[in-house]
Formats: sequence, structure tokens, C-alpha cells
Amino acid sequence: MAKIVSERADLVPVMAEVFREHGFEGASIALISERTGLGKGSLYHFFPGGKDEMAAAVLSEIEAWFTTHIFAALQWDSDPDSAIDRMFRAVVEYFDSGRRVCLVGAFALATSRDRFAKQVRSYFRTWKEALAAALVRTGRDRPTADQLAEDILAVIQGSLVLSRALDDRAVFARAVARLEEEVTGERPAVSKLKARRTGGASGSELLSEL
Repeated sequence: MAKIVSERADLVPVMAEVFREHGFEGASIALISERTGLGKGSLYHFFPGGKDEMAAAVLSEIEAWFTTHIFAALQWDSDPDSAIDRMFRAVVEYFDSGRRVCLVGAFALATSRDRFAKQVRSYFRTWKEALAAALVRTGRDRPTADQLAEDILAVIQGSLVLSRALDDRAVFARAVARLEEEVTGERPAVSKLKARRTGGASGSELLSEL
């Protein structure tokens, strides 16, 4: 059943789910119209640039949510360990324990990625830099923090894909739990993730260890 909306802001989350379910190419204007309850003319009134503008608005909304709930705390919180812990918890909640597709990641892999390359790059770069900043405040040196942040994002994204592919949300939950243990030092601190930077472990070995 279509959700009736009357403001541009109301449309964005509805369109996000259409893009999440069908991808950019599969999310036709007809399908978006059906899900929003608005005719084509009304959709173009809110988004004169058509589907490209709709997708850009969705990506902006996602980055705004992550900035508010994750990035800002990672960047500035005086308790970086708490900020990192909240990041892991927010990620599990946002991605519904692995059942929800990372839409920005999906756009990065789609044939339409060049249209949204700037926004996709901004989202992942901001996340990596904010996480690295928090890791530095926990006492890690900058090169280690940068590489660890990159590896954490790679595991989150990779485990999301694997969890969806296997239809097993426990894959994502286990990966995030192990990352959290690694970062908080409940297991030998940083050793496995740091090994990649020094050439001691391949990407596949890293994922198997996590």
C-alpha cells in the first residue's frame, strides 16, 4: 500500500527503500510513484532533475544521518572508546543486523556509480577519517589508525554482502562483534588488523580471522 506524502522530506525515506530494494536502474519512476502515492508530475515538481536528483537526495540524507549519529561523535567526542562502541551499535541497528543493504555501497558497485561518485566517496572518506580520528585519540599512531579504520570499514561492508548472500544475519553480527573486541583490546590489540599494513596477512586471511 502506498504511503501518502506531501513534502519533499517525506519522499526521501520512501525513495530510499525503493532504491534499496530495486537498485538505481530498477527503481523506475512508475514504481517510485506507486510507493509514494504521487503522480509523475508531482514527483518532478519536488525533483525537477528526475531520478538522478532523487538518488542524490537519498544519498545526502544517508550521509546526514551518519554524520549526526556516528561521524560527529567519532570526530569530536572526548571519550573516543565510547564513540567507537556507539558506532558499532549504531551500525548493527541501522543495517538491521545485516538484513538491510548498504545503499551507498550498492551505488558504488552499480553501473550508475559515476553519476554519484562524489557523494559515495564523501560518505566513505568521512567515515574513515572520523573513525581514524577516534582511534588516534585512543593512543594509536596515525598510520595504524588510518589502516585500522580502513580495515574496519572493509569488514563491515564485506560482511554485509556475505550476510545477505548467505541469508544469515549472524555473519554480520559475528563480524561486528569481533571487530569490537579487536578494537577495544579484549583480544590481542590490533595485531591481526595491523598485520595487513605490514604485509603479514592478506585480505582473505584478515576476514577469516575476524
